[in-house]
Amino acid sequence: MKAVIIPVTAFEQNCTLVWCPQTMLGAFVDPGGDIDHLISVAEENNVTIEKILITHGHLDHAGGAAELAERLSVPIEGPHKDDDFWIQQLPEQTRQYGFPEGRAFTPERWLENADKVSVGNVSFDVIHCPGHTPGHVVFYQPDQNLALVGDVLFQGSIGRTDFPRGNHQDLLDSITGRLWPLGDDVTFIPGHGQASTFGAERKTNPFVGDDVI
Repeated sequence: MKAVIIPVTAFEQNCTLVWCPQTMLGAFVDPGGDIDHLISVAEENNVTIEKILITHGHLDHAGGAAELAERLSVPIEGPHKDDDFWIQQLPEQTRQYGFPEGRAFTPERWLENADKVSVGNVSFDVIHCPGHTPGHVVFYQPDQNLALVGDVLFQGSIGRTDFPRGNHQDLLDSITGRLWPLGDDVTFIPGHGQASTFGAERKTNPFVGDDVI
């Protein structure tokens, strides 16, 4: 599997282009905006986009999904259906923050914990990790030991839980109960900022490190 991180929107959200090098089929994970730029990056890497994957329904992660899906004629998969209320608010969210208007959408497939999604010949495990939002999911590729965690976990921090239907304890439980068991050597790409490993965060993260949990 190949992956390129593409920061998008004024929030510098990490949209990730992932693709299968055997088939050159790919997916955008969390295309929050800057659609023309995303398409150009896919073209530069000779990747044919076959789907869009969404970790959660916040505007900087999902605001460009409907337009991109329409322009490329591809389906949207994810997040978990508990984030539908966020997705339906995308027009209001984007207006409120001065973003180009994002359209609400209904994904081709809502995702559940333990589902799998495929990109070419590459398969990702779906891990439902509520807390930041109730329907947040993580995409984990076991062969590469790589997790795309959205806004669940960051280098040195964790996701906010003060949004509607956020829950701090649920977030802690998601991280410690569903992500840590994957192993310390898992590299994760967060929704914002630099990549890290679960092991590094267990040692140093002031919110979910082993010394504080």
